Amino acid sequence: MKGFHYRDYDALGLAELLKGKEVQTQEILEEAINQIEAINPNLNAVINKMYEQAKAAVGTLDMNSTFAGVPMLLKDITQEIEGEKITSGSKSFQNYLAVRDAEFVRRVRNTGAVFLGQTNVPEFALMGITEPAFHGPTRNPWNTEHTPGGSSGGSGAAVASGMVPIAGANDGGGSIRIPAAYCGLFGLKPTRGRTPAGPKLGRQWQGASSDHVLTRSVRDSAAMLDQIAGYEKGAAFHALPFDGSYLEIVQNPTERKYRIAFSTESPIGTEVDPECIEAVRKTAKLLESMGHSVEEKKPAVNGNKLANSYMMMYFGEVGATISDLEQQLGRKVKFDDVEPTTWLLGLLGKAASAEEFVLALREWDQAAFEMETFHETYDLYMTPTTAFPPAKIGELNSRGAEKVMLDIIGKLGAGGLVKKSGMVDKIVENSLKRTPFTQLANLTGQPAMSVPLHITANGLPCGVQFIAGRGREDLLFELAARLETLEEWTDVKRNPMFLGQPIGQN
Repeated sequence: MKGFHYRDYDALGLAELLKGKEVQTQEILEEAINQIEAINPNLNAVINKMYEQAKAAVGTLDMNSTFAGVPMLLKDITQEIEGEKITSGSKSFQNYLAVRDAEFVRRVRNTGAVFLGQTNVPEFALMGITEPAFHGPTRNPWNTEHTPGGSSGGSGAAVASGMVPIAGANDGGGSIRIPAAYCGLFGLKPTRGRTPAGPKLGRQWQGASSDHVLTRSVRDSAAMLDQIAGYEKGAAFHALPFDGSYLEIVQNPTERKYRIAFSTESPIGTEVDPECIEAVRKTAKLLESMGHSVEEKKPAVNGNKLANSYMMMYFGEVGATISDLEQQLGRKVKFDDVEPTTWLLGLLGKAASAEEFVLALREWDQAAFEMETFHETYDLYMTPTTAFPPAKIGELNSRGAEKVMLDIIGKLGAGGLVKKSGMVDKIVENSLKRTPFTQLANLTGQPAMSVPLHITANGLPCGVQFIAGRGREDLLFELAARLETLEEWTDVKRNPMFLGQPIGQN
């Protein structure tokens, strides 16, 4: 097509061009490959390229499918493609080949999307930044000195820079919403059980983690959820049924007014950057101008107890991951097989008791009850997505005395000693102080989204989070669709990498 500019279109826009035969699938595929080759060396977002497989897949497409011919990337953890590498960001899995398609991948493939590769993740998706020792750091398209967030940081950077319009992501503590906030994207974490987790498992992270996508447009996210949601054999959880189309809601939003509560206070009592507070307060005024009822109010959830319960799950899951790694390697895992922080988390998991784990999960249920009660009064709960704008690359890495301590503890295998020393509370605070707002929805099973409504004085995106009652993604999509039409919505095409300009320093 004369004058066709690949990066001007979202995923549905490209699909519409293909269905109308205004462009050819090969043309779009080649343009996507060209963009990855041109942009990725600056960002390190794509760590496994699958160009030949993508070219072969084009000939088998059903062009009536929703995303037929649309280039897409998948996340380098859980989103397994049979016969392809999936490293989970760890050198210990560098030779692992997936034995089957993940159910998420199978369903996404049925939409007609064409997989061009896999995106970078922190080791085992454990961090809110994407700086694995094995693959190296992924950088933010708005400023390459800064992180795009994590754990879906590679996907966030790839979409925000225009390599692809849509990329796979998952969210066990904010890993869709954090990159969305840092990269100026739309990111929705679905209700627990809405999207598939199998076939190997019936749950991810005890139900805290859900798979979905990162997108530039609200409609792409809605259309994908329409296609991949639904019953899964063997799943531990099933979401409340939704008898409609999320895409239709986005395309035809009503003018109904919502009751919205908001808070800018960290649920664990830690600092919140003024820019993140401003993002929420500015949005509160915007919502009021739209006719919504907005009130500063927090739910009756004990944030510190919930944070500790989240970390107990975290410790246990890392311990289990290390056990899985032993089966893969056929030997005991050593300190040098994984990153020091991963090793320490695994030690803490092995030092925890079954009783502690069960008590932690009970906190999730109590919080879910409190939030159900809260939503009897309020349709939505609004907070900053993160407590701080994007950190600089390397800023959050262990260094000096802290790094020495990690090495000593790891080599001694002293998880029990760390637990008794009271260091766990410090670990919890250090892990969550930059992102204390996102875990709530993971543990209660609610849907939550980050919307791009603020740019900091340093030119970095800052997201605003909305949480709805379980099963009410429709409320989130409808509000997002209305916000997306406003000038306050961040245009991701403004970032220097998308524009092909040099990245300025702060």
